Amino acid sequence: MTYVVRSEFILGGQKSGKSRRAESLAQHWLGAAPQHSAMMIATAQAFDDEMRSRIERHRQDRSMRVPGMQTIEEPLALAETIFENSEPNTLLVVDCLTLWLTARLMPPDSNLAPASEADRFGDLNQTSTAWQTLATDLCSAIIRAPGPLILVGNEIGLGVIPLGREVRAFVDALGVLNQMVAATCERVTLMSAGLPLTLKGHA
Repeated sequence: MTYVVRSEFILGGQKSGKSRRAESLAQHWLGAAPQHSAMMIATAQAFDDEMRSRIERHRQDRSMRVPGMQTIEEPLALAETIFENSEPNTLLVVDCLTLWLTARLMPPDSNLAPASEADRFGDLNQTSTAWQTLATDLCSAIIRAPGPLILVGNEIGLGVIPLGREVRAFVDALGVLNQMVAATCERVTLMSAGLPLTLKGHA
């Protein structure tokens, strides 16, 4: 079993084994010392019946695979939640960055949404002040966290270029986020068909 490092970013496609690896690392951490604890920061939001069912299924699966891990549901204030809950003996698992970014850039609640489409998607590149602040705050939280941290995210940039402007902007933003988080973390792991490939750090 791979040991837990100071910070690890786990990337992969849908059903690639990302969350399962994070859970396995959490189980390993909990079993390594009696004073260890683990906490999941879940970013998913249930806006339809299918998503509610999916979230409930994940809760049940987690409770069976890692019964000692607590869960906090926080779709937006991710950096703040990391700051508030990180402790030297507590492993934090963030699952996942892709849904967090979706909630921040494409909020379904019109009360949270920007005034116009241009405000939301006009400048989601690396030079955008708002986007830099969003990503930099998260990376700062990763660096400053006193305890170990595992972050899960999707790699969605390997397929065809999306036709829609909004989707293209989101794919670009996620790619920037992934690069920034990967540069910040001690280890980066790419999952494919349930198998880990170490991109950075030691396996």
